[in-house]
Amino acid sequence: MIFGKHINRYYLRFGLLLLLGIFALVVVDVAQLEIPEFYGMVVDGLDDGFVTVDGQEVAFTMQFVVDKICFPMLIVIGLLIVGRFSWRVCFFIPGIKVEKDLRSRMFSHCKDLSLQYFHRNKVGNLMSLFTNDLYTVQECFSWGMMMVCDSLFMGTLAIVKMAKMNGWLTLFSLIPMAFMFAISAIVGKQLTIKWDARQQAYSDLSDFAQESFSGIAVIKAYVKEFKELLAFRWINKNNEQTNVAYTKASTLLNICVTLFVESVICIIWGYGGYMVHEGVLKVDQLITFTGYFSSVVWPIMAITELVDMTSRGKASLNRVAELLDAKQDVVDKADAVEATDVQGKVEFKNLTFRFPDTDYDALKDVSFVVNAGERVGIIGKTGCGKTTIADLILRCYNVPDGTLFVDDKDVNDIKIRSLRSFMSYVPQDNYLFSDTIASNIAFASQQATLEEIRSAAKIAGVHNNIEEFHLGYQTVLGERGVTVSGGQKQRISISRAILKNAPILILDDAVSAVDTDTEKIILGNLQKLRQGKTTFVIAHRVSTIQGLDKVVYLDDGKVVDIGTHDELMERCPSYNKMVQLQMLDEAKEDN
Repeated sequence: MIFGKHINRYYLRFGLLLLLGIFALVVVDVAQLEIPEFYGMVVDGLDDGFVTVDGQEVAFTMQFVVDKICFPMLIVIGLLIVGRFSWRVCFFIPGIKVEKDLRSRMFSHCKDLSLQYFHRNKVGNLMSLFTNDLYTVQECFSWGMMMVCDSLFMGTLAIVKMAKMNGWLTLFSLIPMAFMFAISAIVGKQLTIKWDARQQAYSDLSDFAQESFSGIAVIKAYVKEFKELLAFRWINKNNEQTNVAYTKASTLLNICVTLFVESVICIIWGYGGYMVHEGVLKVDQLITFTGYFSSVVWPIMAITELVDMTSRGKASLNRVAELLDAKQDVVDKADAVEATDVQGKVEFKNLTFRFPDTDYDALKDVSFVVNAGERVGIIGKTGCGKTTIADLILRCYNVPDGTLFVDDKDVNDIKIRSLRSFMSYVPQDNYLFSDTIASNIAFASQQATLEEIRSAAKIAGVHNNIEEFHLGYQTVLGERGVTVSGGQKQRISISRAILKNAPILILDDAVSAVDTDTEKIILGNLQKLRQGKTTFVIAHRVSTIQGLDKVVYLDDGKVVDIGTHDELMERCPSYNKMVQLQMLDEAKEDN
């Protein structure tokens, strides 16, 4: 069994079913302990020609064998079949439900965690939690419950029956078991540590494999297959070593158990045989006693397996608990309200922002106002804070009170999901799902018709490209959209944002992979479509933002100047210099 704040609730939730399983298990144990008595009756009858039943000697005849041994044995076998089926159903169904519910809780919790959490924890590590660790917890919950109950009832009943037959022989038989339990406790602690190391090694292996397959194009382009192979061999070797270390400890425990069990068999037959020779015991009693001890062997083995299983279960549950206990950094205030009828005005007031776990400010005293319906460009050097502004508008991170407003309302006073429902977003890393192109575009609006999807694709300038595919809009994209070009991926992502038709649209370097002519077409279409709606265009190219209503020029996290492109060219030397350098680079490329 396994206990912890994230799993204890399930013992109550499935309490009735577990109790039925325990009842079925007790029935099986009681029935199983009748079998040694039948063996003893057979040996007694063959030896003496009669059997003592309820203090009376009864002739050992065929009728007796059928009535008192064979028929009762059939009843016992029937009870064993029904009982074993019943307890498996009663224990394993809750175990599967526990795994399912924990996985749902983990996934639900993950979607509420901040981006910073996923920056710190890799995909491979998270996937190992959802697969290996959860299976280990489920196994420990269901099998663990069965092993605890079975070893408790079976072991207790068998030892009581053994003690009634001969107390001294029972005592000598149990002495080695005390040493075994002591060793199990010591080895069990090491198993927990080694299982945790094993799971971490598996996570590292999954991380590396996932990153390598995702970046296979880069690996091939730089002819680094051999380097990746060597790195994978080292990680795989570490995974092998941690598995071997765990297996050694687990095997050592099993060998110790086997050694002690066999030593008890030697004691029973040695000392028991002497007692038969002295007339203290009869042969049939020794056979029956041995049968009872055979019934004790399984509980003993179960306890050992339970130590091993619990060690694994604790380590895995601790890893799962780390995820479930991870703090949700970006949450609604208790008095946050729903956003209604957002017009699109956005205002930054002296906002200074620092990412968690960093020691420098990404944005410093940022202040500017974007009126509803304006088209605003945000430009600057790489790392100047452009994407950070988009993340804060979307409330991906916490901001100080009184520094960021939407429609003159502090974003901290608005429910996050409600605020985001009025926004469309095209990120730098244009993520597409392994689904049809139509489904990817309709991700923002599941009720969209195919005509609406086509219309959005036309505005983004990707409709003709999609039609060239054999299956058109029903073409299934590869993982992360690898089956389309970078420009097509960007325009499909823009189509998705256009389809939502939100009051606020944020394009984060969304046209960097298309040529300037296509860029002009897309921006021209957006200008016509989004009359009266706010649009943020984050870009590196000046050509992307020079026709917008307003340009915010950033440098090192600070707002250097704000105005139209022409105004900044006149009064902002650093902006003018950046434009001139870009024009020079474009001229070189044309030549």
